[in-house]
Amino acid sequence: MLNNRQLFLLNTAQTSTSPRLIEIEKAEGLYLYGPNGEKYMDLVSGFAVSNIGHRHPSVLRAIKDQLDKYLHVTVYGEFVQEPQINLATKLVSLLPQELNNVYFVNSGTEATEGAMKIAKKYTGRSEFIAAKKAYHGSTQGALSLMGDDKYKTPYGPLLPNIQYITYNSIADLSKITSNTAAVVLEAVQGEAGVRIPNVHYIQKLRSICNETGTLLIFDEIQTGFGRTGKLFAFEHYKIVPDILLTAKGLGGGMPLGAFITRHEIMDVIKDNPILGHITTFGGHPVSCAAALASLNVILDENLMAGVDKKHQIFKQQLKHPLIREVRGLGLMMCIQLDTFEQVEKVSKYCANNGVLVDWFLHHETALRISPPLIITEEEIINACTVIKEGLDNL
Repeated sequence: MLNNRQLFLLNTAQTSTSPRLIEIEKAEGLYLYGPNGEKYMDLVSGFAVSNIGHRHPSVLRAIKDQLDKYLHVTVYGEFVQEPQINLATKLVSLLPQELNNVYFVNSGTEATEGAMKIAKKYTGRSEFIAAKKAYHGSTQGALSLMGDDKYKTPYGPLLPNIQYITYNSIADLSKITSNTAAVVLEAVQGEAGVRIPNVHYIQKLRSICNETGTLLIFDEIQTGFGRTGKLFAFEHYKIVPDILLTAKGLGGGMPLGAFITRHEIMDVIKDNPILGHITTFGGHPVSCAAALASLNVILDENLMAGVDKKHQIFKQQLKHPLIREVRGLGLMMCIQLDTFEQVEKVSKYCANNGVLVDWFLHHETALRISPPLIITEEEIINACTVIKEGLDNL
């Protein structure tokens, strides 16, 4: 009889020629558990998804309560469904008044696609500007924004009329003109190896978008829901985007994304044609119930208050001759090494010793650190000890 790993390789699609093959049987809080007693400290959070940890009791209660009412009933946006209403109302109450209309989708890449559509229709323009080494998703519109040809060329041709700027380069902002529908930018570049923008750069970007009538689409798919110490990272920069993209940490472990903007922009999908953007499972009632519970946990347990201190503990603990830099914002961090070989060996050592770390799509010489916000000081110290042991064993 074939075991689960053999069946995985035989029957399910893999995304690389060497999948990690870590088998998970259970998850709880900060930890993942394997079928043979393995215990892993999750320093990746399912790629910035499990911000409040795995299977938080409040999220489980919300899911179970909604299961007793209804699951899917119709495409998003036509029926009045309380979980969607409650979540949208809560989000709008926490956001600036310019961000007052929410469209729920299934994922971050779908949020990107929806935002691109409304930007084109609202402005009447077709040009987009994105950053080199950006990552906004893998569907064809989102992939078109990716500033790395290696990942795009095999799937071309993709969308035309896209220009690329260097993240944090004020000089490159001159490419934004009255022909530009939108600039799509990550609030912190994730897959480029956690690159934090200069506040002046972001404020200058906002100003030029205002001058040219260009929409500013802020991708907060990884940075949202307390990951950087604020509910959304744009709060660090004292600006407000025209369209906000979110997913990952939104759903509390359930699949959910959203693009959020003001009514006058969102309203372009209502007519000419009617149903200008639709999704069958977007805003699934169980996902929305889980998301509201997760958001309330972040707020009620004041999880954002401890993020900066935990960031500093990581930086204090991660001192080693082979570590070139520890950079990040809040608990979105990376450990800069010299080579991918080092990254790969340390990652394997850590997994074998109960700590899960990862690397980045566009920056293979750094280790990804993005634990649940609930991680304790003792757990940070223990995790960093294992990482340093991995470096010692190179």
